[in-house]
Formats: sequence, C-alpha cells, structure tokens
Amino acid sequence: MREHETKLVFHSPLGELMIRFVHEKQACGYRYDIGIQALRRLDRFLCESGLHAVELPREIVDRWTAKRSHERVGTQKLRIAIVRQFTLFVRRQGFSAHMPETRQAAVVNLDFIPYVFRYEEVNNILEAADRLPPDKRTPLRHLIVPELFRLLYCCGMRVGEVLRLRVADVDLDAGILTVRNTKFDKDRLLPLPNSLTERLRHYATALGEPVPDAIFFPAPDGGPYSPVTIYGLFRRFLRECEIPHLGRGKGPRLHELRHAFAIHTLARWYREGDDLSAKLPLLATYMGHQSLVGTQRYLRLTPEIFPDIRSRLEDFLGQAIPRRADP
Repeated sequence: MREHETKLVFHSPLGELMIRFVHEKQACGYRYDIGIQALRRLDRFLCESGLHAVELPREIVDRWTAKRSHERVGTQKLRIAIVRQFTLFVRRQGFSAHMPETRQAAVVNLDFIPYVFRYEEVNNILEAADRLPPDKRTPLRHLIVPELFRLLYCCGMRVGEVLRLRVADVDLDAGILTVRNTKFDKDRLLPLPNSLTERLRHYATALGEPVPDAIFFPAPDGGPYSPVTIYGLFRRFLRECEIPHLGRGKGPRLHELRHAFAIHTLARWYREGDDLSAKLPLLATYMGHQSLVGTQRYLRLTPEIFPDIRSRLEDFLGQAIPRRADP
C-alpha cells in the first residue's frame, strides 16, 4: 500500500458509492486525500441526518453546503466542489442526487493583500530562530528550527513540503532537494544555495547517521512536526521581532515567507537586469506551480516596495497582476 492510501470505511447508505468514487479518482492518478476527508465528514452527516435510501436529497445537500459560522469561504467552496463531483458520479450510477450550485458559496474577498516581509524583517525572524533554546520535550529543536525556517524562505517551500522531507530526499553532495507528494502530486528537484547547503551539512552531521527513510527534521517521536507547532513558533518569532500580527485572515501568515521568497527573487533579478518575462516561468517551476497563474498570486506588489517592477511585469503579463485600490 502506498503512503497516501488509507483504508476506506463509510457507514451511510452512500458509503459503497463513496468507495467506488474514491477508487475512480485514484485510478485517474489523484491521491484525493482531501476529498476522502471531506467524504468522511459527509458520510457522518448523512448518518446523523437519518438518510436511509441511496440518494442525495436537496434538503440534505443544502444543509451540508451551507456556510458555517467562522468558516472560511474557500473551505465552503471546496466542500461544494467535492459534493458536485460526487453528485455527478452518483447520477451516473443511476441514483437521484441534487446538484448544488457553485453560486451558493459566499463571495470571496479578492482585495486581500498578503503581508510583504522586508529583507530586514526576514533576517530578524531567522535570527530569532537561531536564538531558540533547547527544550526538554524537544531537545533537537534548536538545531532543527533555524534550518527549517531557512528552507521556507530561501527555497520558497510550502511548510508541508519541508516537514515531509526525508533524509534520502536531501542530497547534500549535489546540493539538491527532492520534493515529493506536492500539492499537485508531482515531484520536483530544488537546487539549494551554496550557503544553505553548507548549513544543512553541519545540521546533518550534528544529528548523526539516520536511516534514509527517516524524517529530515524529526519531531521527538521521530515523525514530522505538526504545522501547528511550526506556526506557533512563527508567532513567537513575530513577537520577538516586534512585527504585529493583525489577526486571523490578515497575517502575517507563515505562508508569507514563501510569498517573500517570490517577491525578493523577482527584485534580485530586476536589480541584476535579467529578463523577467524569461525568468518568471523558472520561478513558477521552482515553486511547484502548474502554470504562471499560480505564481501571479504572489506578485501583488506595491510601488512603495519595489518601484518599476510592476511596469516591467505588466509588459509581459498585461493586467494579470491585481492592483491595490487607492486609499
């Protein structure tokens, strides 16, 4: 059984169809981990709703897809999308199923602008990570956390990608990471900066000789750290650096280190006189995006931060980069 495969157990009248639906998705090459979690929640909801027939009535679907209090719009939209896919499958099997409309989702606020870390702020965060003391419950964290945060910023990696790295994925002779089980289920190779490669060599030496399948940044139990734990440390570093946190959904978020990598990389290329239209596809590939559309989300620049970059990028991208509304 592959790592991402789990035993499928559902209890509602639609349980057997859910299993067949997941198998169909996986046969098409999808891991479908998030979909399985969503279907399990739907399965419990159907049982609690007293469903006895193999069907998806409108009343139940409407209650399931309604927005919860304090729920993010993106979470609701994902739930609706999964139900729509499952509904199509149920109908193909000859059963009755109500199709929820995508417009049921609340309107997404597209005016959100991620927090853009300045260079000195990133340096301060990394220095705060360097000062993290050992802890009785996590005796290696003072070795692990500084290098983990440097991968988040210096390579623009997603936190889950860093936490899942195994020893065999880190080639410190060649200075290359192999990132597996990514967001789009595609592996990719990441060349490391020479300075970071050297730091990771010292880190690996300090940890000894773990087996190739071991987690590269191990929690005390040998498994990966929880993203919640890393986020908690990030909030701690923000406080130490006197960088205010504006509240949930307003940032700065841990993901903003990935955002900073993209913007700072573009700024460096700009200063060096590189052709941004030629470089942008390289950035998209390095960050693991399927297309330039994914990378454009990281380019919500303001003229006060990097003047002149916007005009050069818009020559290549047109109006794809959102503008910030004037106050």
